[in-house]
Formats: sequence, structure tokens, C-alpha cells
Amino acid sequence: MDKKLKVGVIGTGFIGPIHIENARRSFKAEVTALAENSLELAKTKASLYDVPLYYDDYRKLLENQDIDVVHVCSPNFLHYQMAKDALLAGKHVVCEKPLTLTRAEGEDLLALAADKKLVNAVHFNIRYYPLVRHMHTMVAKNDIGSIYAVSGSYLQDWLFLDTDYSWRLESAVSGPTRAIGDIGSHWLDLVEYVTWLEVDEVMADFETFHKTRKKPLKPVETWSGKILKSEDYQEVPIDTEDYATVMLRFKNGTKGVFTVNQMAAGHKNRVYYEINGSKCSLIWNSEVPNEMTVGNRDRGNEVILKDPSLIYPEARAIAAYPGGHNEGFADTSKHLFRDVYEYILAGDMQAEPKFPTFYAGYREVVLCDAIVESARTGRWVKVQ
Repeated sequence: MDKKLKVGVIGTGFIGPIHIENARRSFKAEVTALAENSLELAKTKASLYDVPLYYDDYRKLLENQDIDVVHVCSPNFLHYQMAKDALLAGKHVVCEKPLTLTRAEGEDLLALAADKKLVNAVHFNIRYYPLVRHMHTMVAKNDIGSIYAVSGSYLQDWLFLDTDYSWRLESAVSGPTRAIGDIGSHWLDLVEYVTWLEVDEVMADFETFHKTRKKPLKPVETWSGKILKSEDYQEVPIDTEDYATVMLRFKNGTKGVFTVNQMAAGHKNRVYYEINGSKCSLIWNSEVPNEMTVGNRDRGNEVILKDPSLIYPEARAIAAYPGGHNEGFADTSKHLFRDVYEYILAGDMQAEPKFPTFYAGYREVVLCDAIVESARTGRWVKVQ
């Protein structure tokens, strides 16, 4: 039987359980430990997710010599220190985005990972939809010709009401940008990946629609019926953006524009992009991830379904089921983690990783910095 890696997960909010589930589904690892910020919570989550070991301090998890890989799934402001401590403890690391809140922190993690010769990855899972990989390969094979323009959006509505609240709204915890840093970073990583192009300059416009929000004074889950009463919240100012539109100039001269909005009623989590080339256009929408459109000028458009027999071999590698058997969000993490674990088990650190590394995370920190600066100054800002 092949060796299985032992995984520890730090943080079990929304994304942590997704890491636990899909680490197991990779068939290359077993989740042996988790860490939370209290012993009671850690014990409850360990029981819920059938994880044998639990800790009330992530540093205790890092002391466990049996753990090979650490997944950092904590709030944003904790990513840097936790990832750094994991590397110093000799652990391979899979980190949620954003990798860090500052460029200096990102550069520090890149240098440390290289010095320690440890595998590092960022959870840019949207790359791992089979049709996204197929489009990435189509561009590489010149199927769409020269790329004229790129456009798209990432729309959600989970912050639509002024009573909707999350730590992600607070810049001290989530960083100086919210909509761009949280979901715009996914869109940017995805489009640079699919097009093989790099953004060179940005021009951004931000808006915060709810200038103040009602912050709960205690966890919503403790309320009967989860109904807010006036005494259950306090009005707080919001210093992060609900909405942003960003114009893009790519290094090769291609133009682009995209919008992110976390108050777009009716869109639960829609990633959309369109790539207009000299031969055809490519269109993909994450709410219907198992189909894509090839737009044509001189004949009818083509809708391609996710089917291993209809896509390039590079994409077939992450299409686990036959045509007509839908694959979705959870499968993307499974395939990303499998790539990471197989790379670790192969033991060849000189090989080119197929997965997004810490450099991809650092790249998004750099892009977000430029976008924030542009929104602040109202000017085009070069990505440096």
C-alpha cells in the first residue's frame, strides 16, 4: 500500500471542513489533527469531522512530528505567521488566500519555503475545474488566436443586507481590501492562468454601499431563530469595499475589465469570464461549471460539455467522472490537494509544480496592492 501523508488543519470555519473532506478524497492523505482557538471548540469539531487529534493552539499541532502537511484555514491576518511557523517546524504548507496581507510578508514566506525546501501551495482551486483547464490548454495551442480582450465578474449576495456581518468586513482582520482581496484575487489568478498573460497596469474604482453595518454582539447561532433584536447588535463603520470595477492592461497589450460585487442580489457565487480572441471567444460561468461556450463569428456558437472524450488530455486528468456526471466545487479542491500530495510523495523538488504555489499567492498580494493604490489615487498604477 502506498504511503499516505498525515495532514493537520488549522481553522475549521467555512473552508476548513472543505479541506478536511477533500484531503481525504485525494486518497493520498489522512487528516490526523486539527487546531482551533479553544479546547472546547477543537474537541467539538474533531468529533464532528472524525479527526483523532485536536489542539487549542496551532503551535501544539506543529509540534506533532508525525504531521507531514499543514493546511492553514484561519482568518486572513493569521495566515502569514501560521504558514511561517509551519515552515519553520519543517511542514509542507497549503495556505488559504490571501497568502499574506503585505508584500514584505509574502517575500518572507517565499524565501523561507525555498530555504527549507518545503512544498508550498495556495488554495486557488477554481483553476481545477476541468473546462477551465481545457480553456487554458486551448489558449496554449493557439485555438483562439491572439487575445484581444478579457472581461468578467465575480458576484455574490451574502453581504446584501446591513445585518449581514463577517470578520471579512474588518480591514484589521481581512486586510486593506475585501471584495478584491477575497474574490477578486480568485478572478485575477484564474484569468492570468487561463490566458497565460500577466497584468501590467490597473485602474480601479471602489464603492462601499453600506457605510455602516449592524455587528452582532454574540454568535448568531446562539440566538433563538437567529433573529436580530435591537439590543443584539451595534452599528459599526465599514472601511472595506463592497464593490470594485478594475480596468486591466496586460503586458502584451491585451485589454481587460472585471467587476466584483458582494451585494449583487441573486448571485450566490458566480465567477464569469470571457476571452475574446482573433479566432473565437471562450466563455465560462462557474454556476454552470460543466459547460463552456466557444463563440464564433461565421457559424453558430458551440457549447462544450465536461466530458473526458471531448476535452484535451491535460484537462482529462482532472475530469474524474464520465460525461453527464457533474463535477463541482468540492472536486476542484480534491484535485488540487492530490497534485500537492503527489508532488510531496514524489520527492523531486526540482520538478515544476502543476499547482499554484506561494508565488501565485504572492502575485495576488502584489496585484491587490496596485488595485488598492489605484482606487485611492484615481490613477493607472503599474504592477511592480
